[in-house]
Amino acid sequence: MTNPLNVKRNTIKTLTKSLTLAALAPIAHTAYSQSESWPSRPIKLIVPFAPGGNTDSIARITAEKLSKLIDQPFIVDNKAGANGVIAASYVAKAVSDGYTFLMAAMPIMAILPVITKTSYDPIKDFSPVSIVGTNPFVLGIGKHVPANNLKEFVQYVKSNPGKLNYASGGSGSVSHLSAVLFVNRAGLDMTHVSYKGGAPAVADLLGGQVEMYFGNISELTSHATAGNIKMIGVSSESRSSLIPNVPTIAESGYPGFKTITWNGIMAPTGTPISVISKVSTAIQEIVATPDMQSRLLQIGVDYLGNTPAQFKQILANDIRTWSDAAKASNLKVE
Repeated sequence: MTNPLNVKRNTIKTLTKSLTLAALAPIAHTAYSQSESWPSRPIKLIVPFAPGGNTDSIARITAEKLSKLIDQPFIVDNKAGANGVIAASYVAKAVSDGYTFLMAAMPIMAILPVITKTSYDPIKDFSPVSIVGTNPFVLGIGKHVPANNLKEFVQYVKSNPGKLNYASGGSGSVSHLSAVLFVNRAGLDMTHVSYKGGAPAVADLLGGQVEMYFGNISELTSHATAGNIKMIGVSSESRSSLIPNVPTIAESGYPGFKTITWNGIMAPTGTPISVISKVSTAIQEIVATPDMQSRLLQIGVDYLGNTPAQFKQILANDIRTWSDAAKASNLKVE
């Protein structure tokens, strides 16, 4: 015989469950709708440096293209200061709703965190989206140096141990650490001279105060064309289309040598995967266009456009590479 009390209890449970599901349905629908409707308002693209530099230029070109493709404005917001730490910290703490992104630069993500304490973790606090472009470095030597290629330069330095200098745009900069990796790999005895930026470093390379400098292609090409310096090696894996006659350091006797910097878009951790995928796909589509490629090449940038997974792997590899370089240069690693 059925117990009337149990029937009543089961009826109450069923009714309660139905009411709960009914109450949760609008919430689930709202969350789904928010994801599906992205973007519904302008999106901020935070730039860690002042207007005018390569990172800012890449950000503005990319924002212009994304605005048209995604049909919402991507607004460039420059938050300069502390070598990019201010902007990175801002984005790391931003709401992960798909409306704040960082135009990240490799040194901010792979060098600063290994040589000093930062308020953000490049792996835990960010989700990689896509690298827009990369910049190799060129090993430039003064016209006063009696060498015309990398092999001759190494022989010259080895015959003058401790007497020659190499410049950098600042201690811990990519130009500094690239030189450190090369000097160590080639077994050279040279003295590092640190400058406050690339311009004074190039000036002293031209003036003969230093013998070597790893610089951006855009910094050195005009001086090489004028015959005031010699470009004898590129730090990328393959030759640059901008200076195809300059061999890579890897092919000049140092296989595996590779240092490049990059600019790519990253989002705060927790940003919806659907949003990251949409922006990444859009960037890959953008960099495949001749106009985008031409505009990047004009500022000395090789276009890329990769997947979040590929970006994540590059970041992990770079952190290892630059950590080793920082240790080799006796920079403090905290």
